[in-house]
Parts: sequence; C-alpha cells; structure tokens
Amino acid sequence: MSETKVFLLPDLGEGLTEAELVNWLVAVGDEIRVDQPIAEVETAKSMVEVPSPYAGTVAVLHGEPGQTLDVGKPLISVTSIGSPAAEPVETTPAETAAAETYREEEKAGSGNVLIGYGTPGGHGLARRTRARKSSASVTSVIEPVEITSAEKSADDVTLLRTRVPGKLGAVISPLVRRMARDHGVDLSGLQGSGTSGLIMRKDVEAAIAPAPAVARPSVIEPVETRRSVATFVETSRSETDSRTGLGITARTPVRGVRKAVAANMSRSRFEIPEATVWVDVDATALLEMRAALKKSDPHNTPGLLAFIARFVTAGLKKYPELNTRLVTTEDAVGGESQEIVAFDGVNLGFAAQTDRGLMVPSVRNADKMSARELDAEIRRLTSVVRAGKATPSELGSGTFTLNNYGVFGVDGSAAIINHPEVGILGVGRIIDKPWVVNGELAVRKVTELTLTFDHRVCDGGTAGGFLRYVADAIESPGGVLADI
Repeated sequence: MSETKVFLLPDLGEGLTEAELVNWLVAVGDEIRVDQPIAEVETAKSMVEVPSPYAGTVAVLHGEPGQTLDVGKPLISVTSIGSPAAEPVETTPAETAAAETYREEEKAGSGNVLIGYGTPGGHGLARRTRARKSSASVTSVIEPVEITSAEKSADDVTLLRTRVPGKLGAVISPLVRRMARDHGVDLSGLQGSGTSGLIMRKDVEAAIAPAPAVARPSVIEPVETRRSVATFVETSRSETDSRTGLGITARTPVRGVRKAVAANMSRSRFEIPEATVWVDVDATALLEMRAALKKSDPHNTPGLLAFIARFVTAGLKKYPELNTRLVTTEDAVGGESQEIVAFDGVNLGFAAQTDRGLMVPSVRNADKMSARELDAEIRRLTSVVRAGKATPSELGSGTFTLNNYGVFGVDGSAAIINHPEVGILGVGRIIDKPWVVNGELAVRKVTELTLTFDHRVCDGGTAGGFLRYVADAIESPGGVLADI
C-alpha cells in the first residue's frame, strides 16, 4: 500500500521563521531519492538548497517561486509508490516526547536549529509575519481561510505531533493560532472539542462572529517575484499618501537580508551605548611594502584589507575587551545580571556588498592566520556571499567586524555595531593629503580609521589604545609584522 508523506519546511538556521521559495528543483511526477535537493529557498541569512528526507514520487509542490513560506508549513508531498492520495501519519511516542521537549525550548527561546530535515514531529512552527493578501477590491473583515485537503491533513498531523500531554488546550495547530490571531479570538477562553480539550479549527471558526463587508479603495497588489532589495514593486498610480499628499509609485517589502539587517541595527542602537573614536593614518609605508611584494610575487600578494585584518587581530589580542560579548541573564530570584564573555580566538567579520544587500561573513579563527591566509579566506567568503551560498555559521559567528567603506569613496563613518558584538572598525578611502614628515610638508597616502565601541565593556582608554595600535601598524608595517 502506498503512502504519501508531507515534508514541512524546516528551520534553516538560527531560529529563522520564514523563507522565500526561489526555485523548485523537482516537478510533480518526478522520482526523487533521500537527500536529493528539491528546492532553493532564500532566508534572511543565505540561499540554501533543501534536501528531501523521503524517497518516492513527487505528489504536490506546496508553493510557487517568489512566495514566502512559514517554517513548519508543508513544502512537498512525496508518495512512496505512486498514489497521490495523502494518508495520515501516525505519531510515535518518541515524536511526542521530542515535541514536548521542543515546546519547552521554544518558550525559553533556545534557538535550537536542525538544518536540512527540520525537527522531529513538526518542530520549527512559526507565527505568520506577513499579512494575507487579496486581489479583490472589496473584502470582508472576516476573511475566510481556504485550506486544501493536503494542507488540512498536514495540519492535523502537525497538531497531533505538537500536543503537550497533560495540558488541556495548551498546544494547538499553527493554522488555528493564526486564525485566532487574525480574528481577535482569545484562545484562553475557548473550550476545545478535541481529545483532552484540544482546541480544533472548528472551535475557532465557531467563535468568529460574522461581520458586514467593508469596502476599501482599489489597490493593485504587487506580484510577489524574486528580486534584490534594491528593486521596487510598482503600485497603482492612483494611490496617494495621506500625510504628504503625494502619489505612491512603489512599495518595497522589507524581508530577507534587509529585514534581518533592519532588526539587528535597530536592536544595536536600542541596546548598546556606543561611542566613536577616529584617527587619520599615513598608509604610505603599507602601500609601498605591498607594492614591493607584488613586484617580487605578482600572483600571491595579499590585498590591503588582509594586512589591516592581520593588524586588527593582533590588536584584539592586546586589547581583548573589544573581542567580547555582553550577556544578560536572569538570576535565581528573577532579577537580571550581566556578564562579559571573552573568547579564546577571533572570528573576524568583514562587510561585503552583494546584490542582496550588505552581508557580514566572518573569518573563523582569524587570529591564527597569516596575511596570505586571511586574504584567501576573505576572497572565498566574498565569493560565497555574493553567490548567496553562505551558511548561517559563516554569517553569524563573528566576534569583531572590519568594514572597508573606503571602496564607496567616503572618508569616514560612525558605523553601527553588529549586535551582539561590541566593536566595529571602519577604514576610509586612501587619498593624497599634505602630511608633515620629519618636520617637512609632504604629500602622503592618508586614510581614516574609525572605531565604534560598546562603552559598557570598556572605556575610551582601551578603545583609543586599540585604535592607536592598528594605526601604528599601518604606518610602520614591517616592524609590526615581524612581531606577529
């Protein structure tokens, strides 16, 4: 007897709750094997291929390219022999125990992640963060939720697998939670009709009171297609902004990388009392040293950023306060306490501009690398992030960030710290400037270094000492490289 299994979109890294379906790698009717990539999806972290945990014939593809899918929702249905009819999947005691463990972790915000196959028993369930859309010009306040038989079957299986034994109505299907939230239904006041008082879909539907239809101005909704963060979505020219009185020409959904960057930067500015120090640096000696190396070995000379990265890692060893993290924990009596966590090594993040926005991959154990090794890894990671193939660990493991904004032709910037790090060093463009050398005026290659730091973990003396160390290394690279 054939069996159809529904594979739910797994948590693809660091607790991400949604992903954009970029491209299907299989089609309905295809024969697939275990671990075969079935789809490309784009998250706030990277673009990844999702492998199938099942072998068989593709029965249903749950989504279209360009659509944003919630973690824990059906992605693909696979039939083991050939029948397209979906069959219920029984829940094992092990899955029930795993579900209970996950629910407790979810309440505590554990952020546990299983990449590729999701978590047993429908783990990774998430709230819907995007508003439902309708192309109709007239819509009712109570919008009906249309559910396919396959989705209903998968949802019922998820409901059973996420139930917590001994808690009446405490755990319900994500679809039921969404319906209740969208229509203002208080689940705590509902008596579930399911086993052990479990709240079912029909219980929420019965609690939703019908309301008269409310007309609203016609707006042409944008078609959701894959695009870069710089692409605008055109809307109806007749739509007018109420505050300015100007016509609205475009609406750009904040999602993916831009959404993650916005959230992280807002959190950084909200939580971190930052301070900024800067210094002009004569980089002539560093440029001359690199030019000499390039003349003797044209194909294996590190870039300037690699040399500066080497100076930064050496400076962080000398001033380790800037290579830390401030952690807030709850003590035994319910109060909060803070501690500064130091690291045995440096994972050096660096800003890389891509078609999907600014990405910050990190060179792991950068303090143990030479300038040539740093150059090779920086080039590799830049290529990976621009191709959208960086892993969550490559994008989320930094302990300090180096930002070369000089490539944009600017001299300086008071950068925002990449939370939860405590410091970021910026390098401006290198230009000719008048400079006093040995008491005489000369034209030198000058750049500006800007350090933004978390004033909770160190004071200006430490920040200034680190910045001066890196500046001195750039001005006299030979002596510093000999010591590190």
